Amino acid sequence: MIHVVAVITAKPGQREQILDAYRANRAAVLAEAGCVEYTATTDAAGMPESRGTFGPDTFVVIEKWETLAALQAHAAASHMVAYGAKVKDWTASRVIHVLEPIAA
Repeated sequence: MIHVVAVITAKPGQREQILDAYRANRAAVLAEAGCVEYTATTDAAGMPESRGTFGPDTFVVIEKWETLAALQAHAAASHMVAYGAKVKDWTASRVIHVLEPIAA
């Protein structure tokens, strides 16, 4: 299993536009071979701002993939290329963490 934590920071005031594009693309991602989870998250409501919060311009996509090959195919998928081009001008930064579980 491959886990991905993608931290997306929008340019000020652009987060909702990126999330709209994410929502429009989500069904295509979930239909990809090997996709287990693909969920956008934000800071929990009511949490005070701290070093541990992301703030109003950032969201985090939590992903799970059956294999690294499935994740690599996802990154190259035409709908992901189109999504990246669509949100490029609204995005300030994007940090992708690709992780795997540690054997117990």
